[in-house]
Amino acid sequence: MSKNLTKRSEDYSKWYNELVVKADLAENSAVRGCMVIKPYGYAIWEKMQAELDKKFKETGHQNAYFPLFVPKSLFEAEEKNAEGFAKECAVVTHYRLKTDPDDSSKLIVDPNAKLEEELIVRPTSEAIIWSTYKGWIQSYRDLPILVNQWANVVRWEMRTRLFLRTAEFLWQEGHTAHETRGEAIAETEQMNNVYANFVENFMAIPVIKGRKTESERFAGAEDTYCIEALMQDGKALQAGTSHFLGQNFAKAFDVKFTSKEGKQDYVWATSWGVSTRLMGALIMTHSDDNGLVLPPNLAPIQVVIVPIYKGQEQLEQISIVANELVTDLRAKGISVKFDNRDTYRPGAKFAQYELQGVPLRIAIGPKDLEKGTVELARRDTLSKQFVAKDDVVTTIETLLKEIQHDLHQKATNYRDEHITEVDTFEEFKEVLENKGGFLSAHWDGTIETEQKIKELTKATIRCIPFDAKEEEGNCVYSGNPSKIRVLFAKAY
Repeated sequence: MSKNLTKRSEDYSKWYNELVVKADLAENSAVRGCMVIKPYGYAIWEKMQAELDKKFKETGHQNAYFPLFVPKSLFEAEEKNAEGFAKECAVVTHYRLKTDPDDSSKLIVDPNAKLEEELIVRPTSEAIIWSTYKGWIQSYRDLPILVNQWANVVRWEMRTRLFLRTAEFLWQEGHTAHETRGEAIAETEQMNNVYANFVENFMAIPVIKGRKTESERFAGAEDTYCIEALMQDGKALQAGTSHFLGQNFAKAFDVKFTSKEGKQDYVWATSWGVSTRLMGALIMTHSDDNGLVLPPNLAPIQVVIVPIYKGQEQLEQISIVANELVTDLRAKGISVKFDNRDTYRPGAKFAQYELQGVPLRIAIGPKDLEKGTVELARRDTLSKQFVAKDDVVTTIETLLKEIQHDLHQKATNYRDEHITEVDTFEEFKEVLENKGGFLSAHWDGTIETEQKIKELTKATIRCIPFDAKEEEGNCVYSGNPSKIRVLFAKAY
């Protein structure tokens, strides 16, 4: 597995694309704009999925599954949602092909098989789910409904990039129904916190929690909460969103319930989701010019053992020690691989596991057997140490926790060093161009100013941080009065 990666400092975009492919995470498919997630990449996604699924269930949610297709009339029911996604929709118009009468080797759409109603391939599932909830909800006794689904969605993107933006991607989407406004807002906040906890503690990526501006909100939402992360190239990435939908979808689909007092009211709603875009965040936050760097919590292989030997006899002797270590590490819940393939030299194996970001690598040779030691190498720092065989398991347990912590700390330091307060538009442009990162600036609260800044600089308001302090100031662009700083950045 050849590394030969472009350096991040030379071309960050090219480095990212090469790394995704060379580390065997994903590749472009025969379908324009769609990707094949390869087994190693999917194994990382599965670990994300398992941890998130556990967190969802701990907060009372259940998994369900809804159709991939949404009748056009249902999709149109909530106008803002339909308008927001219309340009990205793939539409099914026919249900059958037939042989071309002029060329029997080709198939054409059967004009007699036109659907009575066109079907939208889901870009998001609010419409189909809320049309379903209408049959599930009659009384306050039927509430709350706390449902999540793991699914694929299609958004017909013109410019695609593996994991970050593809025409089809994998995600989870939660859709909940509540009796009161307060309950729905509490749910929106709770799920944004669940995402933040996961991304911080399992992905080792620091995030800023906040709310989106009106123009950046999810189409059809009254409010959108988000977590924003900063990548190594100084661009922001939206890592998760949680939406308070108010009663918009309940009104669009006439979903009412009888309250305890016997009155009819519309249901209150939320939706929330994260996607395989998190894979992009993981890669871009931690990885280096040598390849992937994975936090131990999400590494499919946490420890790899590579034997260094000449001849079958040496391999057999090393294998006895290696297999003992495998048994002991697995007993501690640590995922380990003993790579005893004889088709690759040790150097090639080292290169592969460095490229694929395996947190710890053990090398065992004949001299190690004599001394009763192993060589232990860290992927994040590329440092090596010799450890007594009897101390290996406890050393590895300690190091895995240390690596997880250190990766988070390193990313936090970078993020904090790249939050810059700016007070003039000249300063804004200069910092954005030369330093990047988050720009903390006053904004007058108008969509016009927000759009003008985006038009002039390509920077958007990533969020209004929840912990932002109120302070009197003047908008960085218009000079009009402002009471709070927001975070601007160029973003993925």
